[in-house]
Amino acid sequence: MYSTHAEREKCVLIGVVHSNFNRSRVEENLEELAALAVTAGAEIITTFIQVRKVLDSAYYLGKGKAAEICDYVHEYELNIIIFDDELTPAQIRNWEHLSGVKVIDRPALILDIFAAHARSRESRTQVELAQLNYMLPRLTRHWSHLSRQIGGIGTKGPGETQLETDRRLVRKRINHLKVDLERIERQRTTQGKKAGELIRISLIGYTNAGKSTLFNALTDANTLVEDKLFATLDTTTRRYQLENGITVLLSDTVGFIRKLPHHLIASFKSTLAQTRNADLLLHVVDVSDSLFQEHIRVVEEILEELNIRNKPILIIFNKVDKINHLGRLHNISKSYQEGILISAKKKIRLDKVRRKISKTILRFTTY
Repeated sequence: MYSTHAEREKCVLIGVVHSNFNRSRVEENLEELAALAVTAGAEIITTFIQVRKVLDSAYYLGKGKAAEICDYVHEYELNIIIFDDELTPAQIRNWEHLSGVKVIDRPALILDIFAAHARSRESRTQVELAQLNYMLPRLTRHWSHLSRQIGGIGTKGPGETQLETDRRLVRKRINHLKVDLERIERQRTTQGKKAGELIRISLIGYTNAGKSTLFNALTDANTLVEDKLFATLDTTTRRYQLENGITVLLSDTVGFIRKLPHHLIASFKSTLAQTRNADLLLHVVDVSDSLFQEHIRVVEEILEELNIRNKPILIIFNKVDKINHLGRLHNISKSYQEGILISAKKKIRLDKVRRKISKTILRFTTY
């Protein structure tokens, strides 16, 4: 979906209120989906929300609502339909048949953005692996044959249909990428050992929380900083000397987001190893975002999934320069007494971050 062309694809966003999700929660998710779509190069035309007690196995929404949305798509000549929830391969096929346009879900959109932002060989390999794992159950006989890209003459097995050949080629490519990532991970481990016994600190947080800006402010590095979701995919590590003279390794890592595709987490295992191997985590939060508490919860859930919730964590509330109400800052300080309120962009209270890091490291490390 991602395009560098000036003309953006016109899209409609779809959310469903069901089970434990209330309407306000779905609306919040759709706001984030809109930000993702814009990052991917889309133009948002409208949003549809349907309340359903039972999800439809064929269309996710009711067929009547599906027909209404497709009529809208045809009338306004839209190019794409984007669902906030993950659809089954059959549901996507049904929607594309009914609408005649491209239909994707949130996981596919996130994967598309990652593919556009991947720069290093490692991140490109990770994204391709995640995309292929996502695509495999969604291959159909209408698929543009993969043999043109990763096969050719001599790739087809006896009695195989083209679809079966395509699936086999995808599985073969997946295995090849896994081997590549295992090799990269071994190299990373070896390089880590060469670094000696330096303390490792990782910046973590929701996407666009300002991790890269804080990383640059602390280390005088020149990491890419953009006001976009997932501007940083590749881990950047720098030596950083604390005020007490201790030298540490500080890493800037990929941001998290709600409904992060499972395949993406699995594929980014080697990148996330920086977080898993860290001695201290700096959890950066965009405190100017009204949903910052939800973002904290999402990050904590992903850390739980990665089995790294037991590490020392300093919570850093960034972008205080965007908050005009002192009362709100006071309430945040009261609710999160261990948190540090800063502005990485304006370099406000960074000295407190440095002192807190030094104090925390001395608490659990013996030199």
